[in-house]
Order: sequence, then C-alpha cells, then structure tokens
Amino acid sequence: MLSEKLLNALNDQVNYEFESAHYYLALAAYCADQDLDGFATFFVVQAEEERFHAMKFYNYINEMDGRVLLTTMKEPKNEFDSVVDVFEYALNHEKSVTKRIYNLMDLANEEREHATISVLKWFIDEQVEEEASMKSIIKKLKRLGDNSHGIFMLDQELGQRTFTPPVK
Repeated sequence: MLSEKLLNALNDQVNYEFESAHYYLALAAYCADQDLDGFATFFVVQAEEERFHAMKFYNYINEMDGRVLLTTMKEPKNEFDSVVDVFEYALNHEKSVTKRIYNLMDLANEEREHATISVLKWFIDEQVEEEASMKSIIKKLKRLGDNSHGIFMLDQELGQRTFTPPVK
C-alpha cells in the first residue's frame, strides 16, 4: 500500500502529465498557425505520449488501491518568437518533468516502495529519450537558421512521427 505522501506525489504527477499534454497541444497549435504542419504533428503526437504517461501513473495508482484525484490545469503558453523558441520551451518543460520523476524516485527509495521504484525506472529511461529528442531538433533548427528549404525538410520529417504505445 502506498503511503499518503507517495500517493499525493503520484497524483500530482498524473495531473502534471495531463497538463503536459495540454502544453504540447498549445505548441502544436502555434506550429499549425505558422504553416508548419509537420512540427504541429510532432507536438500532437507528443501530447498523445504525455496522456499515455498520465494513464500509466493513473493505472498504477489504481493497481495499488489508491485513489486518483484530478485537478485543474494551468493555461499553457501560447505565443512564441520562433519554432526554435517552441522547442526550447519544450526542452525546458521536459527537464522539469525529469526533475519531478527524480523527486518521485527519491521518495520511493526513501520509503523503500519497490513497486513504485520499478515503475519509475521506466519513466527515467523515457525522460532521457525525451530530452535527447528535443536537444537534437533544437541543434538542427539552429544549424538551419533561416534556410527555408531545410526547415521545410525537417517539417516533413517530423510530420511522419506517430505514437504507438509501448507494450510494457
């Protein structure tokens, strides 16, 4: 059984993951407005992934006989200076998610809650991938600068992204 402290922290994370999906939809909307439909697709898929993460926490809480409590969401940032700004915002957001997951892991370790530790290991690996992906795209965008042909090609590439939920 989860302690009240750990259950509250996991509930906070469920809500943060849903809020993350909301943020990514705002980024997608900005990109779509800039006629960058591939970038928009990238962020729509990112939102789907965040909802999957939220549900992974949601299901875990239920499996542990806890109660999921949903809260309101903050308004996402909707205006950006450029597509680079959008991805830098996304990277910073992913860094905040990583910090939250690490804090959850610290708490689970402190409480010797091994089942939670096992679940959180998956999220730690996921965060390494999330941050690396954002960093890679930012590097490409900065390298391209104002090269509209290069931006178009990257937009096309990112538009091919799909989400297939992991089996485990």
